Amino acid sequence: MSDPSPSSTSTISGIDVMRGVGAKPAKSFWADAWDRVLLRWAARIGIGWIAIIAFFAVFAPVLANGLPLWTTEFQMNADGSRGAVLTEWSPLWRGLGAVDLMLLIGTIVGVPWIAMPVSVLRLKRSHRLGILCVAIVQGGFSVVIAGWVADWLTAPNADPGIRDFATENASAVPWLVGGGVSLILALACVFMPTFRRTFSRIALVTMIGAVSTLVIVDRFDPPRPNYDRFIDLELKGRYENVYTVIPWSPTQARTNFYVLPPGTTVVSKEPDALDTSFGARTFALGTDSVGQDVLSQMMHACRLSISIGLVSTGISVLIGIVVGSLMGYFGGWVDLVLSRVVEIFMAIPVLFLLIVAAAVLPRNTYMMMAIIGLVSWTLSARFIRAEFLKMRSQDFVQGARAAGLPLRSVLFRHMLPNGITPVLVQASFAIAAAILAEATLSFLGLGPDGQASWGKLLASATGQTGTFNWWLAIFPGAAIFLTVLAYNLMGEAFRDAIDPKLRKAAH
Repeated sequence: MSDPSPSSTSTISGIDVMRGVGAKPAKSFWADAWDRVLLRWAARIGIGWIAIIAFFAVFAPVLANGLPLWTTEFQMNADGSRGAVLTEWSPLWRGLGAVDLMLLIGTIVGVPWIAMPVSVLRLKRSHRLGILCVAIVQGGFSVVIAGWVADWLTAPNADPGIRDFATENASAVPWLVGGGVSLILALACVFMPTFRRTFSRIALVTMIGAVSTLVIVDRFDPPRPNYDRFIDLELKGRYENVYTVIPWSPTQARTNFYVLPPGTTVVSKEPDALDTSFGARTFALGTDSVGQDVLSQMMHACRLSISIGLVSTGISVLIGIVVGSLMGYFGGWVDLVLSRVVEIFMAIPVLFLLIVAAAVLPRNTYMMMAIIGLVSWTLSARFIRAEFLKMRSQDFVQGARAAGLPLRSVLFRHMLPNGITPVLVQASFAIAAAILAEATLSFLGLGPDGQASWGKLLASATGQTGTFNWWLAIFPGAAIFLTVLAYNLMGEAFRDAIDPKLRKAAH
C-alpha cells in the first residue's frame, strides 16, 4: 500500500484530499462553542474573575487565618527569659474543618487531573470531568451528612440515651459515623455510569469513601479556635508564631480595632509584652464595626457566594430537567398538570420565602441552598419542555422507542444531550441571581450565622450612630457587582456561541 502522505508539502492533489491527507479532525459542538466564548474579551475577563473567586473560596482558610501557621512553644526561665523549646505544631492545620480539608484535597488533585493531556491518561476530559463530579458528590455529601449526624449526637436536646452512648464510645463514634455515611454514599455512587467496567466503579467509590472516612474521623470534633491565646502568649514570650499572609480570621475581633480605615497599622502596646515577632499589623481594607478585619472577611465570603450559586443552581437545574422532560415527552394531561405546578412555583416570591424560612428554620448555608434551588427550577423546566416537544417526533427518538429502550435511556441518554444547551446558558444567569439573593438576605441580617458574607459587610457600612464607613460599602459592593457581571458576561457569550444563526453567519 502506498504512503498516504503527499509527495510535496506545498501541494496537495485532489486524490490526496479525497484520501483525507491534511485533513484535521472536526471539533465537537461543545469544543467549538467554548472556543467561540474565549474569542470575546469580556468573557475572558469574566472567567478570570470567577477563577480568582474560586481560588479564594478554596484557599482562604490557609491564606487568611488568625491561627498561626506554625507555633513554637518555649519553656520560660525564672528571670522571664526564654528557655528550651517544649513543642512545635501547626494550630492552623488542626483548626481546619472537614469541608476545608476536602476542598483542598479535591482542588490539589482535581485540577491537575483535568489539565493533564489526553495522551498521558488516555481518557477524554469529559470522562475525567465525570469522574471528578462523582468524587465531589460522594466526598462532599459524606462530609456534610457526617457533620449533621455529629451535631445531632451532641445537641443539647438530643435523646439522653443517644447522648450517653456517644459519650461512652467517644473513640468509636467517629469511625461509625464516618464509615457508615461513606459506605451508604459509596453504594449509591457505584451505580453512576462513570466507568463502563464495574470493577473500576467499585475501586473509585471505595477510594473516595476511604479518604472521606479518614477526613471525617480526623475532624469529627475540631478544637474551638482561640485566637487571642496565641497573640497574648506571643506577647508574653511563651510562643513564637509564624502567621499566614493575612494574620486575621473573619471572626476574630479585638475591642481596640473598631472601625479602622484601610491602611491602618496597629502596634501592640501591651505592658508585659516582650520583643517578639508579633510587632505591627496592618489592616489593608480596614475593620468593621465590631473590630473584624475586612480583607479576611472578603476572602472567606468568596466560598459562601460561589457555593450558594453553584449548589442551588445545580439543584434547580436537576429538578427542572426531570420535570421538563416529563412534560415535553408525554404531553397531554401530564403536561397540563405539571404546567400548573410550574405556574404555582413561578408565582412564589423567592425573596419573601427566604425571609420567612430564615425566621422559622435554622439559618445555615445548606438550608439557603435548598430553598433557592427548590423554588427557582421553573425556567429550566420550561426550556427543557420546549426542546423535548420539538424532538419527540424526530427520527432518532422514534428509533430509540422502536428499539425497545427504557424510558430513562430515551429521555436522558438520547434526548437530553440534544436539548440541554438552553438550560446551560440559563444556569449562568441563575448563579448570578442566587448570589444576589444571598447578598440581599445577609444585608437584611437573615444570612447564615457565623459566616463571612459580602452582604453582611455591606449592611455594616452605616454604623449605629449613623456614620457612613465608605470602605465597608465600596469593597463588598464591588465584589458583588463584579461577580454577578462576570456570570452574566459568560452567559451572554455562551448564548451567542451556541446560537445557530450566528454560527451559520460565521461560516
